[in-house]
Amino acid sequence: MKTVTTILLILLFLVVDLNAQDPEKEDGVKVGLVLSGGGAKGMAHIGALKVIEEAGVKIDYIGGTSMGAIVGALYASGYSAARLDSIFRNIDFNRLISDNLPRGVKTFYEKEDSERYAIKIPFDNFKVAIPQGFSGGQNIYHELVKHLYHVKDINDFNKLPIPFVCIATNVETGEQIKLDSGYLPEAIMASGTLPSLFEPFSIKGKVLIDGGVVNNYPIEEVKNMGADIIIGVDVQHGLRDRNELLSATGILLQINNFRTVEDMIEKSVETDVYIKPDMANYSVMDFDLDHEIIKNGENAARDKYEELKKISLTQDKAIRTATPIAPVDSLLITRLILRGDNDNYTRGYVKGKLRFKLGDSTTFEKLQRGISNLAATGNFKTIRYELLSDTDEEDLILKLDETKNKTFLKVGAHYDDLYNSAAIINLTRKNLVFGDDVASFDLILGDNVRYNLQYYIDKGSYWSFGINSRYNDFEKEIDFDLIESNFQVPSGVNINTLNMDVLDLTNQIYVQTFWQEEFAFSLGAEHKYLRYSTRTLGALTGDTSELNLNSSEERTYFEKSSYYSAYGQLKLDTYNDKYFPSKGLYFDGDFHLYVYSSDFNNNFKEFSITKARMGTAFPLLQNLSLNIETEGGFKLGTSGVSTFDFVLGGYGNNLINNFTPFIGYDFLSLPGNSYVKAYGRLDLEFAPKNHVMFTANFSNVDDDLFRTGEWFTEPDYSGYGVSYGLESFMGPLQVMYSWSPEGTSNFFFSLGYWF
Repeated sequence: MKTVTTILLILLFLVVDLNAQDPEKEDGVKVGLVLSGGGAKGMAHIGALKVIEEAGVKIDYIGGTSMGAIVGALYASGYSAARLDSIFRNIDFNRLISDNLPRGVKTFYEKEDSERYAIKIPFDNFKVAIPQGFSGGQNIYHELVKHLYHVKDINDFNKLPIPFVCIATNVETGEQIKLDSGYLPEAIMASGTLPSLFEPFSIKGKVLIDGGVVNNYPIEEVKNMGADIIIGVDVQHGLRDRNELLSATGILLQINNFRTVEDMIEKSVETDVYIKPDMANYSVMDFDLDHEIIKNGENAARDKYEELKKISLTQDKAIRTATPIAPVDSLLITRLILRGDNDNYTRGYVKGKLRFKLGDSTTFEKLQRGISNLAATGNFKTIRYELLSDTDEEDLILKLDETKNKTFLKVGAHYDDLYNSAAIINLTRKNLVFGDDVASFDLILGDNVRYNLQYYIDKGSYWSFGINSRYNDFEKEIDFDLIESNFQVPSGVNINTLNMDVLDLTNQIYVQTFWQEEFAFSLGAEHKYLRYSTRTLGALTGDTSELNLNSSEERTYFEKSSYYSAYGQLKLDTYNDKYFPSKGLYFDGDFHLYVYSSDFNNNFKEFSITKARMGTAFPLLQNLSLNIETEGGFKLGTSGVSTFDFVLGGYGNNLINNFTPFIGYDFLSLPGNSYVKAYGRLDLEFAPKNHVMFTANFSNVDDDLFRTGEWFTEPDYSGYGVSYGLESFMGPLQVMYSWSPEGTSNFFFSLGYWF
């Protein structure tokens, strides 16, 4: 009997000991959270998380797909629901998704290139190449790297503050890919690459797209992590009718929903607490309705509050508290590691574009700007990068895969009151001779045929090299007094205006470098052929001394010379928009020394032209900004050449030589070899991309203003304008009515980018 009693006591102690070591008994039940995909609808997860936290539920495992992966990863990394709410409400998703890079990250060549054409079509072996997606997700990736910086060195997602897993789809095989290790921003970015909206994402040689294609609600994966109880938030929408299928993205989602709707019948039953916000009135792109969507998620979870509260009572008392996560202030990157398929662009080119020195303290903002500088070149596919710690140092691992398309066809159209109607056709070829060069040729057809040829070798912050050739031609009715005061004209002519034909052929060769990241400094040599002529005087005087070889029309020539010069230019342009700037700085200083001329008018002596323009733009109130500028120029030397005098008047952004816009007067109205000008514009963006503007400018323009001191006197000329502007896909549409106290008034009309 004693033996039996002893055996029973031993068994009892073993059972008690085993129970004491059972982690489930010790820590209570394990709770897994499943977050479905759904694009913008996934912001409802944040509202649900608020209520889950309020009920005291500690989440032990998280699994998500697409937007569910993004929200889930951020929560698993340590952010609270309230902090996520703040982050998402302050993000401009339209900017992130469109991948529009800030104007400031582009070189001056890239700025001009992006503000000239309406349509850009890539070619591959003379075949049109269709983009894999509307966006590469570059801006979204920046945000994920920044907000997940505090867990950048955690390669195993089970070691995050909350173990995490997400789902992607192998686009080549259609198989499900479970992502539970690697670089966290890459994993969740791959899980959310919605087909047609984002380009596919490559990880370890696999081409991945949105996990929602195969598994939009990864409940089994979370159970396999060890969850006893599943809380699920499902923001998926059921099947839509024909009236709601109005886009390619919507149809693709509908096709995918055929399977997910059926899957959710079983998965919803397996979910212990199934939270289903009402998403019937929202689409995957309704990011601007974040307040409503988050609130809907909160309301849906509130309906399950009692069930959530019961779960919290089965858990241990060590409720998760989010650790405060400080924003990234400074980085110390000591090593740059380049990976990927990149044959044409050197390490020096990449470092020059990044524009920060290894080993020097930098900021995350500067790092993002450097990555954006590389992205703005268009030479690489969407750039992925990692920040990893290596002992006391930090590595920047850049994954650069060159774009295969090197040839582009670009087109655009424009109308204004000077050049009239014009269409531009451009052919651009990258890597024409060298790995980091670009050649571009514009042919402009319309009322005035023109061309623009550019060749540029881009070395980033090192010395770059360029060649430009430009042919420009236009006709304009101008005041006869302007011609009479600047050129020799036949006597006895009694007319008020004449038709002036201006032809300009300019060829430049130059080197350029950047200083302090923003200023571009250029040195070069220039040849310019100028021809000013008219048919008006020939018809009046019968003068046949000069004959236009291209027609039988008689012409009178005022200028027909070649000029050779050396020049230097210092330029800064941080305006956020060329046509409607609301913030930023601008400076453009130019010096030309003219050393030789073919001297058609026998009056050439060496002379120089110096001019500068500076300005700033800043917001006054929401959607109301002020742009103010001042500029001036003067001629040094005793040469009688007046061709390079400053001539003010008209409206525009791309006038040649020293023709300068001046509101209130028609083009080419106010001449002089020196001038000063002040300009101000109030811009009210009363609706997205719609502007109402009031403009005022003041000027003194005459010969030798700076020698006589008259540049500092009360302005002789002033002009004012009221205008409407629309940012369209063709470029800006601008209509202006302008007037001056001298009694002149004009309507100016412009459609499309200036070129």
